[in-house]
Formats: sequence, C-alpha cells, structure tokens
Amino acid sequence: MTFSKKLCGALGATGLSLFAALPAWAQDAAAPAATVDKGDVAWMMTSTILVFLMILPGLALFYGGLARSKNMLSVMTQIGAAACLAMLIWVMYGYSMAFGPDYTSGLSNVVSTFDKAFLKGITPASQAATFTAGVEIPEYVFVCFQMTFAAITVALVLGSVVERIKFSAVMVFAAIWLTIVYFPIAHMVWAASGYFFKAGALDFAGGTVVHINAGVSALVAAIILGKRIGYPKEPMAPHSLTLTAVGTGLLWAGWFGFNAGSALEANGSAALAMINTFVATASGGLFWMLIERVNGHKASALGFCSGVIAGLVAVTPAAGNSGPFGAIVLGAVASIVCFYAVTVLKPKLGYDDSLDAFGIHGIGGMIGAIGTAIVYSPALGGPGAADYEIGAKLLVQIEAVVVTIIWASIGTAIAIFIAKAITGLRVSQEVEYEGLDLGEHGERAYNY
Repeated sequence: MTFSKKLCGALGATGLSLFAALPAWAQDAAAPAATVDKGDVAWMMTSTILVFLMILPGLALFYGGLARSKNMLSVMTQIGAAACLAMLIWVMYGYSMAFGPDYTSGLSNVVSTFDKAFLKGITPASQAATFTAGVEIPEYVFVCFQMTFAAITVALVLGSVVERIKFSAVMVFAAIWLTIVYFPIAHMVWAASGYFFKAGALDFAGGTVVHINAGVSALVAAIILGKRIGYPKEPMAPHSLTLTAVGTGLLWAGWFGFNAGSALEANGSAALAMINTFVATASGGLFWMLIERVNGHKASALGFCSGVIAGLVAVTPAAGNSGPFGAIVLGAVASIVCFYAVTVLKPKLGYDDSLDAFGIHGIGGMIGAIGTAIVYSPALGGPGAADYEIGAKLLVQIEAVVVTIIWASIGTAIAIFIAKAITGLRVSQEVEYEGLDLGEHGERAYNY
C-alpha cells in the first residue's frame, strides 16, 4: 500500500470517528445555561415598584382621606409600618412558607418548609420556581414582587379598624396574621404544590389571596374590636375626598403592576390583563355613580372612587382569565353589589367597618373569584379551551372562596385576641376623642 493510500485511509477513518462523535459534542456544548429575558426582568421590576406605590402613597392617601382629620397621620403610619413589617417577615420566613421547598407529607398542600428562611440559597443567579410554567426570572425579583402583595394585603385589613386601634396592636396583629393567614393562603393558591393550585382554581392576581382574605379579615377584626365612639349616630365623613381621589388614581395606576405583572412576563397575557384593568375599572366607576342616581342620590366623587376600587378588586382574579367584555361585566356587577353592601347591608347588620374594607374588597373579591369561572369561558371571549365546563370550574372557585373565608375568619380571630392579650388592642376613650395622631404619635396632620 502506497503512503498516499495509507494517509487517505487514516484521514477517512479519523473523519468518520469525528462525525460519529458530533452528537456527543453537541450534547456537551449544548445550549448554554438558560438565560432570562431582560425585557421580562425589567417589566417585573417595574411591576414590583408599581405595586409598592399602591401602598405608599396610594393606599395611605386613599384610606387617610376617608378618615377624620384627627386620624390622618395615624392611618398613614399604620399602613406604612405594617407594610414594612410584612417586608421583613417575608424575607425572614414568609417567602419560604409560601414558595419554599415542599414538605414530603400532605402538609405541602397548605404550606412550604422553612428551608429558604432568610432567603437561604437564593443568589443573583438563581431562578424563581414560579406558578407560570416556563417563566424564568431572577428569584430575587420574584421574592420582591410577591413581597409587595403580602405588604399591601395586611395594610388593606387595617381599613376596618382605623381610628380606634392601638399602633402596638397593629404591629402584633400584622405579624401573627401574616404568619397564620396570608402565607398559607398564598401557598395554597399560587404554589405548584398548593391545594387550590392543584385543583385548578383560577386566581390571576389575588382575588382570594388578597381581597377576600383581607376583606373577611377586616370584618372579623372590626366586629371583635367594636364600634368607634359615636358610631353611627355622629357624622364621620371623610376629611379630604381630594386625597382619597389622588389615592384612587395611584391605586389604579399601580394596579397595572398588580394585574399585568402577575403574568410574570411581558407577553400577551400581560396585555390582556392590562386592557381588562382599564375597562373593568372604568365600568365600576361609572356604574357606582349610576346606581347612586337610581337610588335618588347625586353622582358623587366618593361613589366614583368606591366604584373604581370595586372594579379593580373584581377583575383581579380575572385579569388574565377574561376577555374585555367579561371584565366590563364583572366591574359593573361588583360595583352594584358593593354599593348595596356598603349602603344597606352594613347599616342593617350594624358593624363598624370604618373604610369599607369588607364591603368593597371582601364582597368585590367574592364576586370576582366566582365570576372568573364564568368569564373564563371562550363563549364570552375568555381564554378557556373550547371544551371548557363552567359548572366544574364554578365548584372549584366556590370551594376556594369558602375555604378562604373560613381560614381568614379563624386566623384573624386568633391574631386579634393575641394582640388584645399583649397590647390591650384599643386606645382609651380620651385618645379616641382627641384623635390617634396626637394620642398615639404625638403629631398632627394639619397644623393651623
């Protein structure tokens, strides 16, 4: 065999071996480690800031304006301090309880382990195990986004007990309530191992986790705490509807982060949530004023603000689970029902829900959570599959609502009674007459 033939044979054999090795090389050099989409990350960071703005200054101004002037600062301080406490607890163990590693037992249906307490194991490179399949965002971003939800939910509860609850009681209550009420409900609804998540419950951005949870808790807390001195005989009108209107606008703007951000991506689902947040809210604001006129009243600024919030609350679970027409209907229905809950049901039952946290968030959340099963249907423009069965989904949604009501009621009662045992719960009559601004914080909102 000549040298040239031997060389050609060797080269040919080498070429064949190289060709055979290509699949192995392809696997070794396979796609580099998955990277996050910078656009999605930027959107989620923006959404997180928008939700934070819903708390401070949004909710603080909205609730503060509805209170009497002598309690303006106390309302803002309670909201701000409770939100700050929620953020710290979230980092310490809340995130781990809601979205941490699962227990090996059935307890994983209700809560996660403490393995991620103090954010153990989370780094700038770690990805979030989100409730949206295929989504990859830095876990720190997901931690922060969900942290703002916990913070605003506990702040919403306070709307029913302002003007008479001690600041120390607020802080004790908030810590216990977050631990035994909010974190488990968040896990059950949004964690992949959660009971309602596995059952197929629809809650895009917090109908059960945030609004029913907060609204029902607000009602229980108000009943246990008792009525304000003089309620309902003495006038207790909002001291500044201007501030309430400003707060309403900030809440509506921030709600786009709340709803569209819950898609966890800058995608079509976020776009659907965005338009639904516009139209359901517009419907809610207008229908509240319309029902005022139907009942012989003038269309009011307070009614408009209340209707806006009712529309926002109702569309929250349906934001990415409804077509625009369904969202409009949800906003209208919620606004009408919440109007009667605030103006008829509340006076008839006699409870003192100071700023109507239950009447709007609780009732509106129930309408939204149950109504989502209906507007999800493709027949109504929803994103459900062609073979979607409304009846089956309604049962799941109703179960989620009922369990949330029971869980929140029992957990809130426990938290309130513990706070009462530690702090006394309620301010003295002297402080309540004087106002909590001076009595609890030594300041005035307005120095004339």
